[in-house]
Amino acid sequence: MDRRIRGDTALGSGQRQGAPPPERLLRPDSRELLLLQATARVLADANTNSAPVDHVPYRPLSPDQVDTVDPEAVAEWMVAQYPRRSYPGVVVGSAHGAAAHLAAVLGVPWLPAAFEIAVEWPGGATDDPPAAAEFGVRQAGRILAADTGVCVRQVHDPVGRGALGAPELQPIGSTVSLFVRWQRLPSAYRRFLTAHLAPGADVLLVRDARTWPVVSALGGRYTFQLGSRASGLPPAEGTEELPHEHQAYAEYGVESSFSDGLRSWTGRTGHRLRQVVFNCAAALSGSVADVYRHWLRSAGRCADRLAVECGRLLDPRQVLRAGLVPYWCENALESSVTGVEWWLAGSAPFTSVQVLAEPPGVALPAVASLRQWRAVASFGTRLRVLDDTCARVYPYGPVPPRHATNVLRPKRYGGRPPAPLGIQEALRQLYDDSGVAGFMVC
Repeated sequence: MDRRIRGDTALGSGQRQGAPPPERLLRPDSRELLLLQATARVLADANTNSAPVDHVPYRPLSPDQVDTVDPEAVAEWMVAQYPRRSYPGVVVGSAHGAAAHLAAVLGVPWLPAAFEIAVEWPGGATDDPPAAAEFGVRQAGRILAADTGVCVRQVHDPVGRGALGAPELQPIGSTVSLFVRWQRLPSAYRRFLTAHLAPGADVLLVRDARTWPVVSALGGRYTFQLGSRASGLPPAEGTEELPHEHQAYAEYGVESSFSDGLRSWTGRTGHRLRQVVFNCAAALSGSVADVYRHWLRSAGRCADRLAVECGRLLDPRQVLRAGLVPYWCENALESSVTGVEWWLAGSAPFTSVQVLAEPPGVALPAVASLRQWRAVASFGTRLRVLDDTCARVYPYGPVPPRHATNVLRPKRYGGRPPAPLGIQEALRQLYDDSGVAGFMVC
């Protein structure tokens, strides 16, 4: 690592006193938290009209609280969101909306391989990446000192994750964003899976294989990423003070040691590990949408109504209740919207296309226009809807996640959804799409 990044010091001892509860620790807009809660609502024995709860007032961690971060306690809280019963499988890995939809149609939990926190950065500056790295590596070192089973990725993206990109949070420049990634299967995950997976159940590991240039420190357990795919801009070449060293899995990637540990655990316990790997987010979204269409048709349903979700605007529970086919756009960038257009062009027609276009919070050249979103809706042969609330505030927003629940909730219930899809049947459908560029099942 380039020693011009100051703060690369030896790991010290960590303390866990005064730790905030996990539900107050995780960034409320993080994908990991949103997808976990959305999947848990599908499996919970709750009112079918249940909606996301409003976020409690959130405050990023202060630097004095960082060494209280307990990844094992976070994992324990995550598995506690799911009912204690037997499951035919589990979906684990990268935070992608289609992975949550896949878990929902299978009737199984979804568990992330990482979680995201924000730490206050007093006197921080958006346009000073070396200073961000200097501050971030110190905070990461305090987390790593207390837990040898994780690594930390810092993402500094003033464009895609800045003040406009997350208006309800303190922006980049006043905080640093840290992804805490498990390098092995957490003990809480192992206990939950051992107790609640049916004998011989399948474990589906979803892996985002996209890469980004990083610089590393602390023996490689800390990496700094300048920029992200949320901005639609190509990876920066770095700066004179902060040259990039190598390519690594981007922020939603899964550590290779995590997948190795999961493979070892499944081998010892008699479960089967299957991997769904993608380097194009649209490829996974389209493949899971195809799975839903097959599932609905096999149950005698029409399967001709499409819900195009975006970013935080998704609700797998209401998709199931309404009998919709879901396609999740990672963000509101032109590339994401082009992906759903290509998929629609190659699919059998839908009579209804309903579009939830989450405003990105900033107007950038790479952001899709409302005209392009309307073009997506125009694929519907009878009903073409671009949600008015989203369109009215686009591109600046924000629109709360619960809006997706209100829009997708069926006006009336015409019976219960079909029985959950069998994992082997889902895998067969995914295998059919595994020749698509950017997508593989193994």
